[in-house]
Amino acid sequence: MPINRREFLKAGALGAGAAYVPSHNFDKYDFGAGPAIVDRLNQGPFPADLYPSWNVVMGVTPSDEPVPNYGMGLITYLCDEVELQRSGVQSLESVLEELVKFPLGSKLYLRVNWKDVQPRPGRLQPNAIWKTAFALARQYGKSIGFRVMISNPDIPGYALPDFLLEKVPLVKLGEWQKREREEPRCDDPTFQAAFQELIDRLTEEYDGHPDVEYVDTCMYGFWGEGHTWPLEKNPYPDYSTAEATFVRMFEHQAARWKRTPLVTNTQPDFSKVGNSELVDRTIRSGGWLRTDTIFIENEQIEALSNRPPWTGAAIEVGMADGSPASLHVDEGLTYTDNVICHARDVGACYFSLWNWHRISAGGLKRYYQAYAGFFGEGDWVSRATFLGVDLRRTRRNRTDHWVHE
Repeated sequence: MPINRREFLKAGALGAGAAYVPSHNFDKYDFGAGPAIVDRLNQGPFPADLYPSWNVVMGVTPSDEPVPNYGMGLITYLCDEVELQRSGVQSLESVLEELVKFPLGSKLYLRVNWKDVQPRPGRLQPNAIWKTAFALARQYGKSIGFRVMISNPDIPGYALPDFLLEKVPLVKLGEWQKREREEPRCDDPTFQAAFQELIDRLTEEYDGHPDVEYVDTCMYGFWGEGHTWPLEKNPYPDYSTAEATFVRMFEHQAARWKRTPLVTNTQPDFSKVGNSELVDRTIRSGGWLRTDTIFIENEQIEALSNRPPWTGAAIEVGMADGSPASLHVDEGLTYTDNVICHARDVGACYFSLWNWHRISAGGLKRYYQAYAGFFGEGDWVSRATFLGVDLRRTRRNRTDHWVHE
């Protein structure tokens, strides 16, 4: 019988009053049997004496071209925390279309502030980047993953809409990058009500949407990743309050995103807000995992490497733009190619095509032209087996989200 890690830690060495639940090793950890499969075609076997026709239908063959498939692929980033960089002569539409058309990217990704999709309560009013991206996704047949952030330290002001800033307490955490940083008290009833409405409006519009691949779980802190690093405190009076707040927010998201996978960051719980509990609940509810900057955190590498077979994984790491200063060549290998090798090691399903804070189709093209290597023909492109998941063995439906036989 599996041990309840929370009760064990409360009663054990941490003392009966301790509430903090650290992460656990995923290797051989009992996550149960995984999500039930309820609306999938019978895969057989079909005994010849019981079925009038039992011939095998061969439906999928290898391809020499990039093959888009649900549950895997290279993801072209259209917008990150500093939005989209463009010169004054370029239109938003033309810059986004260049990115969407980049041939190696079979998926697209947006990261926007709460105020960018809901500036006023009651309904969604997405900004131009969001609307243009979805229109181009439909035009070019590429699906989108997205995250809505409740905090973004890389912009002037705040990620929250004004109607919420006027009502929710903000707590100063300290100075970072020459600016005092404040985070909202997400346990405030006004915040909770507004957040639940945001999720309700998003799911009404996009849950099961044919152009949406997955949705990132909205978490605590900077960029919604689950931390306020390097600041060493959070806005909450104690760990129990912080964890209960974000478990409540996670459960509302998990309950509403019924047909589109919810993807939770494996960020270590530096800020003590309950991240390990969210990751655990994500896996048990059939959600997926993601990580940002896999190189530097062994805890994330361990979780992704030993995740259950039904759990998809997305890797986000900024790549070079082809300029000499961005390559960081070490023993003949660029930083980006080194990243790709590590991403393959953990068996990731998605990988980012992303010039960090310098998003451009030109940057992606320059790097690919100079270092086709791990992106090029004869590798994952021609065999359509990027990062260890074979297209021919992957099937998916909107209920169980992820099935890998």
